[in-house]
Amino acid sequence: MLPFALPIFPLPAVVLFPNVFLPLHIFEPRYRQMVADALEGDRIIGMVLLRPGYEDEYEGAPPIYATGCSGLITHVENLPDGKYNLVLRGLEKFTVHNEEMPAVGRLYRSAVISPVDDSLGTGDRDELRVERQRLQQLLTPLFADENLGQRLPEAMPDEDLVNALAQYLEFDPMEKLALLERRGALARARSMVELLEMKAMVRDSGPDAGMIH
Repeated sequence: MLPFALPIFPLPAVVLFPNVFLPLHIFEPRYRQMVADALEGDRIIGMVLLRPGYEDEYEGAPPIYATGCSGLITHVENLPDGKYNLVLRGLEKFTVHNEEMPAVGRLYRSAVISPVDDSLGTGDRDELRVERQRLQQLLTPLFADENLGQRLPEAMPDEDLVNALAQYLEFDPMEKLALLERRGALARARSMVELLEMKAMVRDSGPDAGMIH
């Protein structure tokens, strides 16, 4: 159960998905403070994507997209210079409603949020298995020299595999955000199939249009 407000970590090119792990290096003072506060509390922060044009306002509070994903700090390394290496595990998708006014001395941003139900609908599991097989077929040419079974372990639950592919494949940030915004793993898998089919058409039309290198 998420709290009604979360510290948020806006980045320009990172989208977190439920039950996927994300390594982060924390070096800015405001986010070092955020991590320190989270470690003293529930260890949860919210990852959100910055809107284009953030550069001129980066040190302040540039606009963010409303859909994000909470993450639990599962591993933390305190570095001698006060920075952190940490690992987040994606928890729940959420919608940002508004940002809280900063408390005295707080350097980082915090937002009022509500969780978004991302669970599978009744009867969706069989359809998701079919979409997983379609994803595997589309990805096989991209891993022609490697063992696809090792890359896509059969033991991984379908939902977790779909979310992991959405996060780790080389989609651009807006494509990843669109995948996160889809309601549940089945819709996400279908959208990913469409993206991969489109990219395969582009790749096949020219030698330099591949997606994964």
